[in-house]
Amino acid sequence: MAQGKQFVLALDQGTTSSRAILYDQSGAPVASVQKEFRQQFPQPGWVEHDANEIWASQHEVMLAVIVKAGARAEDIAAIGITNQRETTVLWDRVSGKPVANAIVWQDRRTAGLCAELKAAGKAELIQQKTGLVLDAYFSGTKLKWLLDNVPGARVRADAGELCFGTIDTWLIWNLTAGKVFATDPSNASRTLLFNIHTNRWDDELLALLNIPRAVLPEVRPSSGAFGETVINDVAVPIAGDAGDQQAALFGQGCHAPGMAKNTYGTGCFLLLNTGGVAVTSTNKLLTTTAWQLDAGKPQYALEGSVFIGGAVVQWLRDGLRAIKTAADVEALAAEVPDSGGVYLVPAFAGLGAPHWDPYARGAMFGLTRGSGITHIARAALESIAFQSADVLTAMEKDAGLKLTELRVDGGATANNLLMQIQADLLGVPVVRPKVLETTALGAAYLAGLAVGFWRDASDIERNWQVDRVFEPTLSRDRAAEMMAGWTKAVERSKLWAN
Repeated sequence: MAQGKQFVLALDQGTTSSRAILYDQSGAPVASVQKEFRQQFPQPGWVEHDANEIWASQHEVMLAVIVKAGARAEDIAAIGITNQRETTVLWDRVSGKPVANAIVWQDRRTAGLCAELKAAGKAELIQQKTGLVLDAYFSGTKLKWLLDNVPGARVRADAGELCFGTIDTWLIWNLTAGKVFATDPSNASRTLLFNIHTNRWDDELLALLNIPRAVLPEVRPSSGAFGETVINDVAVPIAGDAGDQQAALFGQGCHAPGMAKNTYGTGCFLLLNTGGVAVTSTNKLLTTTAWQLDAGKPQYALEGSVFIGGAVVQWLRDGLRAIKTAADVEALAAEVPDSGGVYLVPAFAGLGAPHWDPYARGAMFGLTRGSGITHIARAALESIAFQSADVLTAMEKDAGLKLTELRVDGGATANNLLMQIQADLLGVPVVRPKVLETTALGAAYLAGLAVGFWRDASDIERNWQVDRVFEPTLSRDRAAEMMAGWTKAVERSKLWAN
């Protein structure tokens, strides 16, 4: 490692905010700066971001965190990037200007196209090659929509004048002033265009969605060289890149097959490391590339995505105005011993794994005159834990193993009541680490490994420390009863908007 380097800088570009965190060699966060940006909803089911606003906010917090830490650019060994994954940007190769707003992973506008492809019998081919289910969640159909609907985009794309990228690619492009147009396998594996078995863009899939190869970025190892960015006249290497959930799996030290983590953010994302084997799901989960270390073989994971996790608490705050801040939900929900039979299914953007119903919609069941906002708040928290339990059950079936613990991270894990409910439903300990922002930490680790700031994975595993373990206290019969009520509620929310 170069002498005098004290930190690795992680850029964590999320769905609602851009964040920059400096980490020291022990993996401890030294300073963090965060900035929210606008969410745009031009039509029901459509979600967009201004890609320029994302870049501006990420650049601003990157510079601000160095100042906040009292550090210098010379102190930074490398930069790691992690990002909201399936969000799709299309921009001009010369000017660097986006041709339209970014289409966010939550956006459902291509559900109809996905239904057509399913009807044409293409779902199995797509799952075999990509490990993904055919759903509007992923970037490929969003890119096709942009090429088909932005005036002149398809002609310009065919001529090699446009660049497609997920948010990591967009940031790398801007950080390197257009010199590097690249992504990593963890992000590429979320596009419907990438063959996870060959580790390459797939011609058959490109033809299926009518995507010209000229718009695609180069795929490089997650821990390796992505060029340099200049901060205060100092060139700093960009050496790590991974989608947010894979980065969190890495940051949690889940490096061995059979280890799992759940991230509680806007959505919930449960990943199980399956090592060098891409396990095909028979329970509607995703098989995804976890990461590829420089010159190594890709590692894989099973993943279940819950679209609305912490976002249900934001809805209580902004939609119902039941709470002033997201943190208030815990005290409100704790006023009652249970939800009083109330079930809230937060299918605001359809249902993710293991249901995959884009036409499901949010619903509340079991309301009586005795139901109050306390019961609804508790049902909202329970809905996060129920959805995660559904995913874990499917995952255990696919992998043929029983989980012994669940490592957790993300903002909502600060909610002790939610973590206890989760342990009670699962019947296994829920383990919360001292560093909750493991997404950014994973990006930092990938970058630091590439430049020798950390020697190997064992360095990283030694850094991982437990904050609290939540042991299950509920009887298995009561947990099963609650899950049965949840299953009934979910079934009744399905196909509502069809």
